[in-house]
Amino acid sequence: MLLKQRAVAKILCDKQYVKINGHYTKPSKHVGIGDIIEIETAKGIKQYKVLMIPSGNVRKGDHEFYYEEVV
Repeated sequence: MLLKQRAVAKILCDKQYVKINGHYTKPSKHVGIGDIIEIETAKGIKQYKVLMIPSGNVRKGDHEFYYEEVV
């Protein structure tokens, strides 16, 4: 899971720690298949590629179907 809480995601977006396809983003930005999400944290910068958009709730173990870490 990228982030466990929407509130945390909003804070990171508001402080410009999140980029989508190389551009800083707002929390309301729609994400599409193939987009690259970049998150800057104290541990460094992580990049993820969106593989699929879920149509409902996602089980904890199914995250690998929806995104992959870009190395």
